[in-house]
Amino acid sequence: MSDYRKSCVIYCRVSTEKNAQEMSLARQEEELKDLAATLDFEIADCFRDKHSGYDIEREGLLSLLDFVRDEKVDAVLIQDETRLGRGNARMAVLHLLAKTDTAVYSHNDGGPIALNEMDTMLLEILAIVEEYQRKLHNAKIRRGMRRAVKEGYRPERNLKNRGNPEGRERIEVPISEIVALRDKGLTYEEITGVLKGLGHDISKATVHRRYKEFEMEQEG
Repeated sequence: MSDYRKSCVIYCRVSTEKNAQEMSLARQEEELKDLAATLDFEIADCFRDKHSGYDIEREGLLSLLDFVRDEKVDAVLIQDETRLGRGNARMAVLHLLAKTDTAVYSHNDGGPIALNEMDTMLLEILAIVEEYQRKLHNAKIRRGMRRAVKEGYRPERNLKNRGNPEGRERIEVPISEIVALRDKGLTYEEITGVLKGLGHDISKATVHRRYKEFEMEQEG
């Protein structure tokens, strides 16, 4: 028989910083500890906020999201779904938790939160849109690479640490790479795609700025 216990984090929130709200926070935490025990969850950490649910910039929430991403906990326990947030902020948090396969349990529901049909549909739409955004991003990288190769660019000559199992290492982007691709007629967006495909973490704005700096140096 397995000794594995699912892990969870507790999240408590009140809307103001008034001292009177401390009792509400303490009550939420105690109730959620009881819920964790009932569900046989091991509590990994507890996060608190005294902030409006409409605001996404909450220190406790941001720390929770980082923790969930890095530690891979199974669930977040809350008093009720409004503790995560209200309005668009609530849906944004639910979407982020869904991306890490983190379940949400509430004290009010005594288990997984009960989303209405509209909420479920919206989360499915967000997931679909994000997936297509990822596909479009990858398609742009492949298109830029194909055009560069067609124009004579040889990416295999520009890879470092090809035997590194952790992947390619690219910190600094040589201006010569940008200039060579620009000379072959690629757009800044296509150049960015090619460089990303080679492992460079660079934005289109940086590519544009570096090329313009190069032009100014040549003119000087």
